[in-house]
Amino acid sequence: MQGIWLELKSGGARRPVSKKEVRDALAWGPDVTIVVEATSLHGGEFSGPVDGYQGSKPIYFVGPDPYTSRRFYGTIGRGKDGALVVK
Repeated sequence: MQGIWLELKSGGARRPVSKKEVRDALAWGPDVTIVVEATSLHGGEFSGPVDGYQGSKPIYFVGPDPYTSRRFYGTIGRGKDGALVVK
């Protein structure tokens, strides 16, 4: 499970409070960038802005914080049309 951040164009970054907020952030467009945080000690995980993700496997995330508070889980992947989808 990877961590997730919302970087705001107005400045600053914060953890999302729900999976719905992550899903809504995709619709907010250029005002917010969703950033995935790699947490594996073994490597091999994507880390960075999700709009730059080119892999075919979904990204599994946990929030709000992968280390201290795991209240929601989700995946980010590409839909049939190639657009990012949060499930």
